[in-house]
Amino acid sequence: MKVYKILFLVPELLETLHKNGIKTGDYKWINLYKEYLNMKSMHHKTGYIVAVLAERYGICERKVYKILAKMNREI
Repeated sequence: MKVYKILFLVPELLETLHKNGIKTGDYKWINLYKEYLNMKSMHHKTGYIVAVLAERYGICERKVYKILAKMNREI
């Protein structure tokens, strides 16, 4: 499949993502955010959750905080 065919499938969605500063690569952090919400619902502290997720996903804690802020942003 060619790139233009993929872009042709969902141009409105891609335009909306672009206008709101959402990168298409952000999809890979959906499971991280789901795990964050699940752990938060179990009343774990944010610092603990971030440390666990950083280790689990092999990224630094600062990156986890950035991901959480991005996912929680109102658009």
